[in-house]
Order: sequence, then structure tokens, then C-alpha cells
Amino acid sequence: MARELKIGDKATITRRFSDADVRQFAELSTDHNPIHLDPDYAAETQFKQRIVHGALVGSLFSALLGEHLPGNGGIYMGQTLQFKAPVFLDMEVIASVEITSIHERKPIVTLSTQCVDAEGKTLITGEAVMYVPWLKEAASA
Repeated sequence: MARELKIGDKATITRRFSDADVRQFAELSTDHNPIHLDPDYAAETQFKQRIVHGALVGSLFSALLGEHLPGNGGIYMGQTLQFKAPVFLDMEVIASVEITSIHERKPIVTLSTQCVDAEGKTLITGEAVMYVPWLKEAASA
């Protein structure tokens, strides 16, 4: 059953990334950059500690879009990401998406995407575009 979407609809999830998460992502992605995996190497960088892969943090948007807004049946068409600040291990990350436009004639929805830390500091910003086939079905019903 299709549900109605409107501009301003929002969804949010909170997550902390563990050492195990980062190591598993490194294996799956084959990104073994030592900034993510080696504490001694990371200590010598501007970050002074290991950072979580940006793509791993950005994957929170896939979870939000596929499971919450617009939800099941939506197809990811595109995503921009701007990395504003590093995410460190075990840092609380709050990811959110908000509908900013709904195409008048096509079942396409655009959403702003953002991750912030527990204090509200911006970590990632971006925009996602979703094809939502059930919007077309709802419009013709």
C-alpha cells in the first residue's frame, strides 16, 4: 500500500561505528587506507586518530531511504556527498533525510541528506534523488 509523501517529511537514525564495523567495511570495499585501520599511522595525521570511511558513514542514507523515507520500493538514482568533518570510532552520528521536492509528473523525489554529531556539528551534507514507482501508481489511482 502506497503512502503519501510531502515536502518537509523527515526521517532520522542514530549510529556509532565500531572498530569491527570499520574493519568489516575495509574488507568489503577493499579500502585498507591506514587512516581507517592503523592507530599509529592515524596518530601522525591531522586527525590524531583513526577515522571512519566516509562511504561507510554515507551508507546511513541508503538505510534511511530504503527503509524509512521514501521506503520500500524506492530506487536510489543519485547522491551527492560533501564531507565537512571527520567521523571517529564510537562517535554518535545522527543521519537525516528530508524531502525537498517531488516531481510534478514523474515519480521522483529529491531529499536533502545530512549527518551531524551529538553536539549538532555538521559531518556530511548532500542530496539524494529517488525513483519512487508507487508514487506513480498512487497518482493514477
